[in-house]
Amino acid sequence: MEIVTIKDAEADQSSDVIMKTLFGDNVNDGRTRFGTVMIPPGIRIPAQGASSHDADEYSVVLKGSIVTMSGGKEYRVTSGQATFIPAGEAHWCLNDGNENCEIIWVLVKR
Repeated sequence: MEIVTIKDAEADQSSDVIMKTLFGDNVNDGRTRFGTVMIPPGIRIPAQGASSHDADEYSVVLKGSIVTMSGGKEYRVTSGQATFIPAGEAHWCLNDGNENCEIIWVLVKR
């Protein structure tokens, strides 16, 4: 078993977003990545356009809410809701609220 303390995990803070990968290439032959992200109000990921992954993406919103576009449809996802985005599906999200949005995410390669 491996245990990671979230507050002690190294953050990729290349913008106002705080992204932490808690488990990555070191588990499950790199097929599973697990982490957290904190998105401040007014921030969109990515800043322009859309992104996609070579893995299925599962997310749980712990705090706040986001507007997200996935598969050409727009959704509002709020605290207590979970999402699934299939590998290769273009998507983006925007925190249009007035509080940080905190999310746990998992990427799983098929």
